Amino acid sequence: MELSALRLRLQALSVLRELLGGPLLRAYSDTLDALQSDAHTFSACYGALCAARFHAQDVYQAALDAVRFDANALTDALADPDPVLLDAATHDIDVLNALLALDGAVLKEDAARRFNEPALRDLPGFPPSAPLPFRDGAALASYYRAQGYGFFAQSSAFAVQDDGTFTPIVHPDPIRLSDLPGYERQKQQIISNTLAFLDGREANNILLYGDKGTGKSSTVKAVVNEYAGRGLKIIEMSPRHITVFPQIFEETLRSPFRFIVFLDDLSFNREDDNFAALKAFIEGGLAGKPDNLVLYATSNRRHLIRESFADRQGDEVSTRDALETVTSLSDRFGLEITFSVPDKDEYLFIVDQLAAESGLALPAEQLHLLAERFALRRNGRSPRTARQFISHQLAERYH
Repeated sequence: MELSALRLRLQALSVLRELLGGPLLRAYSDTLDALQSDAHTFSACYGALCAARFHAQDVYQAALDAVRFDANALTDALADPDPVLLDAATHDIDVLNALLALDGAVLKEDAARRFNEPALRDLPGFPPSAPLPFRDGAALASYYRAQGYGFFAQSSAFAVQDDGTFTPIVHPDPIRLSDLPGYERQKQQIISNTLAFLDGREANNILLYGDKGTGKSSTVKAVVNEYAGRGLKIIEMSPRHITVFPQIFEETLRSPFRFIVFLDDLSFNREDDNFAALKAFIEGGLAGKPDNLVLYATSNRRHLIRESFADRQGDEVSTRDALETVTSLSDRFGLEITFSVPDKDEYLFIVDQLAAESGLALPAEQLHLLAERFALRRNGRSPRTARQFISHQLAERYH
């Protein structure tokens, strides 16, 4: 494709027009425009293009990511895209592939000839990149259906910021269920509910409550990692961000993915406005929860609210009202799963499993004796204590 024609066709992107705002395509566009200007302008724009390519490192992957992370008219009409829309998408793909096929020598030679400036041939060069894995609009639509699209395609995990925006977590915790020995019944309950959710069947919001260090949060993250390949995402948010639920609902409603909104370590005062807000969002609020979203929460308190002895004083009616207030939020979670402190046998089973996985070779009697002593010096038996014990032993072994 001639550079002048490519320049015009690039400006006519329609379905993928938002990509023009990205650094890579903007640099290509500026460089092609500069061919109509002068040698100095071209040199500056060409340098910026090289910088954008170097920053991207893998230009092919950067272009593919830009297409996948886009939400556009085609993603809105995937169920039955209009032929005109598919033709427009084909045009845009042709343009992107023509850009990827360019090498620096072609641009430099054209500019040197246009501006009669041989020094332009000495600018840095770059090779062509591979074409995108789809050649027309129909293939792009199939790619979107298979791989998903939009902002949430960027990661399997996201964090909520104070202003209600989302940040992709580039390197989420890689923990897997195989890393979490013990608590098999609890894990199976969460897995069954999550699979029902992924299959589009009725699924419950889950409250995981129990003692600290028992693996509640790790289990939720591990389940997401197990099924990320099926389009499961996790949005981790602090209880102080509960008021941004309407924004979360709006952003996830049109996404092709399925989301676990994860509220870790929930605990409220009775006067906390977020207590009432969360109740409304889970059930009965005006902003209906999307079908592609469930809430998983952890807490050290079954009823999520700090009670005082005074809450249980007074006449029968006021006491009953106080207790109903306390239980009103936890009752809205369809599934409550208890993570209790393990007894001695279960604790030592976890120690044995972790020792085997880490290659820690100690006689069972010695291993168990040391593990029990370690638990006594720490905060008692728990999966966290077991993991800390193994780490301590490995550190001493290689010291």
